[in-house]
Amino acid sequence: MRPVTGYAAYGDRAGLRPLEFTRRDLRPDDVAVRVTHVGVCHSDLHAVEGLAPGAGPLVPGHEFTGEVTAVGAEVTRVAVGDAVAVGNIVDSCGRCENCLAHRESYCREFPQLTYGGVDRHDGTPTQGAYSTEYVVRDAFTYRLPAGLDPAGAAPLMCAGVTTWSPLRRAGVGPGQQVGVVGLGGLGHLAVRFAVALGARVTVFTTSPAKADDARALGARDVVVSTDPAAMAAVAGRLDFVLDTASGAHDLAPYLGALRLDGTLCVLGLPERYVVPPMSLLGRTLTVSGSGGTAETQEMLDFCGEHGLTADVEVLPLAEVDTAFERLARNDVRYRFVLAVAP
Repeated sequence: MRPVTGYAAYGDRAGLRPLEFTRRDLRPDDVAVRVTHVGVCHSDLHAVEGLAPGAGPLVPGHEFTGEVTAVGAEVTRVAVGDAVAVGNIVDSCGRCENCLAHRESYCREFPQLTYGGVDRHDGTPTQGAYSTEYVVRDAFTYRLPAGLDPAGAAPLMCAGVTTWSPLRRAGVGPGQQVGVVGLGGLGHLAVRFAVALGARVTVFTTSPAKADDARALGARDVVVSTDPAAMAAVAGRLDFVLDTASGAHDLAPYLGALRLDGTLCVLGLPERYVVPPMSLLGRTLTVSGSGGTAETQEMLDFCGEHGLTADVEVLPLAEVDTAFERLARNDVRYRFVLAVAP
């Protein structure tokens, strides 16, 4: 077994604390990764807050970058010394129609999650990347393009692929007008991707103070969604709208911003959406999850070609509680990343 040091939650509201544990010995198709940077996602915060008393230890972390330190006997995709990235899925059945279509996040047998999941082979609980090392199946280890900042690249493995996948599936490109609802960890990457794909981007926000940030990211237009006149001015203009807002809200104004046969794609899953039936006439509403292995590597390669990463604030791993406390009050622009190793 491989000794590892990490930070774990115990369900006692006392914060995350250091934990020494072990990773499995490498299987023939495994890769050992020395974790250098790991993103702090809202889902990490929710997992820790929702942990029942005495249910730990739970080591969070599902979007990380690092360096390959060892490979199994059958691994050919990466080699020792390679810079790599890993996301929120670390294995799947590989046999069902969804896996064969490289949509492993929809594996019929349920994908193996980076943490809070169950190892498909030995039934042990998976522990995440708030740790010095991670052992992952090679098919879910992605080459990190040269020149990408590993800290800024870590959130690409969750927020990045989550926004990249629907944009690509919608065929977003030059000549199209795209709306992005919300300008947080997901939204700022959606803007960067859509702009780099050649679209004209409109950002919808409830905060007028974010207008300058949106334009700095490449957005051409900013609409304050609480302003009825501003929303009316954009009605019927957009080809595609990507809604990254996580709270419950009325979707009708964003459906109204679409041209005939335009599509609104929602990423967040609040308890309820308000969708007046008549607002769907001539328009499409979709819900998108994360992408699979092919889309993830495509996204990373695109980011390498265009120099795209997330805007991050980096803190040492030992300050994970500070990151959680500030994330809970949305005091970050736009993602926290923990530095695990130099």
